[in-house]
Amino acid sequence: MSHGRTIVVLRLNCWSGPRNVSTALMYSFRQRGDTTVVDEPLYGHYLRVTERRHPGADDVLAAMDTDGERVVHQTILGPCATPVLFLKQMAHHLVFLDTEFLGLCRNILLVRDPREMLPSLAVQLPDANLNDTGLAWQVELAESILATGETPVVLDSKVLLSDPEAALTALCDRVGLAFDPVMLSWPAGPIREDGVWARHWYQNVHKSTGFAPYRPQERELPGSLRPVLDEALPLYERLRTWAIEP
Repeated sequence: MSHGRTIVVLRLNCWSGPRNVSTALMYSFRQRGDTTVVDEPLYGHYLRVTERRHPGADDVLAAMDTDGERVVHQTILGPCATPVLFLKQMAHHLVFLDTEFLGLCRNILLVRDPREMLPSLAVQLPDANLNDTGLAWQVELAESILATGETPVVLDSKVLLSDPEAALTALCDRVGLAFDPVMLSWPAGPIREDGVWARHWYQNVHKSTGFAPYRPQERELPGSLRPVLDEALPLYERLRTWAIEP
């Protein structure tokens, strides 16, 4: 009798906030021959349980499994044909979920200075609040990782864009992977793994063929979001405590 080889899957949840270069990072991992990528599998769950209105929300709800617990078991912890499963996630999509599954995965926290992130987010969500940034969830995740005796893996998008090769090499080392140079570029255009929301959020990534050089944010922060920035900055600074410095 022959037995199929069991693949031990490294499950990487990249817990980000919006406008943090998370889509480009997903495209980067997608170039690896040993990796399967999944785009925000809990987005439908998040929209269902919060009733938050996002661009294209009705399309997302119609296209996705909105049962978060089922998504956890069938997608995040489910079968995978490759040794690595990279899941692009938004940290605030964890709302109303049992997070015990996180202990079966490696978890990356992708952050961005809210002084740069919020003006970009305001274009799509003019009424953005602290929860929309994911930062409070990211701090909670970091604290839960510390409680297990491990050090959180935190990647700052500015570091990633300033030196993609050094940042990705350090990130891969932290999660137990060998860096592959193919991660530095990709063909222009969409990928089949894009969520149905791509047309609202991914225009810049679809024009790219690699990580864009870091440039300071030029948009002005709307005055209405100043209180959100004041709440967000201490959370970001807390996360920066563990940021990878190649």
